[in-house]
Amino acid sequence: MKLTLPWPPKELMPNAARRRHWSVNGRAAKIYRQACWALAKEARVSVTAGDVPILLSLTFHPPDKRNRDDDGIISAFKSGRDGLADAMGVDDKQFRPTYIIAEPVKGGSVEVEIL
Repeated sequence: MKLTLPWPPKELMPNAARRRHWSVNGRAAKIYRQACWALAKEARVSVTAGDVPILLSLTFHPPDKRNRDDDGIISAFKSGRDGLADAMGVDDKQFRPTYIIAEPVKGGSVEVEIL
């Protein structure tokens, strides 16, 4: 199953987040988590029952050609990952992701493939 989620907001990027008050970051994280949850629910993302590993392929398409650290992108996506897990009804500790930083697309996106 494949799903396209929005690019994480700039407030969630670790280098930007440390310059803001925690409540600003928390609000952005909550909104992003809910957006990813809603898109995953709409796509009817599901998984077999049980406490088994869930293989994910996450392809990050930045919104522009600026250089970004892969660990920063992964960190910024944490709220999106939580929203995906909520929609699937699982704990995100079951996820076994692989990460790909791909070519930019307008607006940016995160392509999730559940293997």
